[in-house]
Amino acid sequence: MHIHILGICGTFMGSLALLARGLGHTVTGSDANVYPPMSTQLERAGVIINEGYLVQHLQPAPDLVVVGNAMKRGMDVIEYMLDTGLRYTSGPQFLSEQVLQSRHVIAVAGTHGKTTTTTMLAWILHYAGIDAGFLIGGVPLVNTTDEHLQQVFAHSSYLGAESLETADTQSALDGYFLIEADEYDCAFFDKRSKFVHYRPRTVILNNLEFDHADIFADLNAIQTQFHHMLRMIPSTGRIIMPAQTASLEDTLARGVWTPVWRTAITEQQAGANKYKQGENLKEAENIDWQAELINEDGSQFKVSFNQNASSSSSSSSSSSSSNSNSNSNNDNNRSDTSSDAQLSASVDWSMSGIHNVNNALVAIAAAYNVGVDITTACAALSAFAGIKRRMELIGEVNDILVFDDFAHHPTAINTTLDGAKKKLTGRRVWAIIEPRSNTMKMGIHQDSLAQSAVLADHTLWYEPAGLEWGLREVIEQANLNTTANNVDESISENTDSRQPKQQVLSSVEAIIEYLCTHAQANDAIVIMSNGGFEGIHQRLLTALQSPSA
Repeated sequence: MHIHILGICGTFMGSLALLARGLGHTVTGSDANVYPPMSTQLERAGVIINEGYLVQHLQPAPDLVVVGNAMKRGMDVIEYMLDTGLRYTSGPQFLSEQVLQSRHVIAVAGTHGKTTTTTMLAWILHYAGIDAGFLIGGVPLVNTTDEHLQQVFAHSSYLGAESLETADTQSALDGYFLIEADEYDCAFFDKRSKFVHYRPRTVILNNLEFDHADIFADLNAIQTQFHHMLRMIPSTGRIIMPAQTASLEDTLARGVWTPVWRTAITEQQAGANKYKQGENLKEAENIDWQAELINEDGSQFKVSFNQNASSSSSSSSSSSSSNSNSNSNNDNNRSDTSSDAQLSASVDWSMSGIHNVNNALVAIAAAYNVGVDITTACAALSAFAGIKRRMELIGEVNDILVFDDFAHHPTAINTTLDGAKKKLTGRRVWAIIEPRSNTMKMGIHQDSLAQSAVLADHTLWYEPAGLEWGLREVIEQANLNTTANNVDESISENTDSRQPKQQVLSSVEAIIEYLCTHAQANDAIVIMSNGGFEGIHQRLLTALQSPSA
């Protein structure tokens, strides 16, 4: 079958295109923004990409058009598709019908960390020998000599096995498929959240904040979509989520029929394990999965599963009789099954940041739920290299490190910088931020932007033409407030007092020129955007290598 994908270079649609190729289909596509790493992956897989959205791209007619959610009525290509009666569908519906129907779907949902957590979980399962399929909205980094892992993670999606053999040769388990469960809508003709199509049996709920202001009126509207997904999870499934996350607990209060595991990062206080809720510490005895930091930057931590907590921590809407994993015979495959109430192991990895410890903890719990012992899961993450565009070191020039990160929400910016400062001790950290998401462009988070970057020693904000609100005014006011309040010197001791801590520049050229003039040896530059940022990454590295820099 010939499939043409409109919006093929988006993270979801590009990964979908690779799956369609794996199913044996001929795949072509169109997109207005063609840039690596997705474009490179697609070309390597034999997918033909057309620049722009032209009617000619649908001639001769494909057997099926998969329509991305950036497509709108009034576009010539959409009107032509409808007028000529071409068969069309959305990406999530295509995935559901072609791949997910026969699988145990493990969905990773939440405002932040979906790509990272899904990649971690896929890595753990394959490290443990489970041939799981996956669709990841990013490109995994692979630093291993294991040929199987190199092959599986060469792309951002993988079909995996439809069924898995068991010790009982008379039966087989449904194969696993891991997917980022995005709450964004499907297409102009299907305004439901994508994850409604997936019908998962296991769900990770990482967090929940207001985002996607272009399609959701408020947080309550997003919670409604999450509730619709939760209504589909069977009672033999599993929900895994951080403890005491008010927005998630409120969502569960609308109704949940599935047992819940709760996770937390804990610390020893007065001989007892406790975890933070806001500024307060709470007893952790009812927390199912705990991570205790060994290093402050999150590069080492101990993971524990409290089986006693598991028997009592499920949501009150769930019956205790259903508190079992939907593939319970996987318990027999684990090497750490024990009569002891608590099981534990440690992770020592290249990642950093409290947000990544949280991501790892829910991934380990989900892996355990389908049969991977904790020791193996922790060993897998100790060998995990990360993903492109998540604090990815892309170059070093004259002892200046340049990182690329996908952060595009105030919470993500803050957690990324927190991890960077703790890991890059002794270096000045520059944050270079493009407010590119629709929510950012609308100015929904403008009141929290300056505070989100306060951990950086210097911040350069990019104000592109056409921004609907005054970024420059917001940042200038924040600088005035910072000066007036005389912020803690521990945050700003590396800051050049002659320059404002945060500045706004209106072109990429100006940002590069400023960095070439002011960045010094032993600095780290963290570039944050969910798009190509006009190619700033390589342009900056080239400029820093210039003798005049």
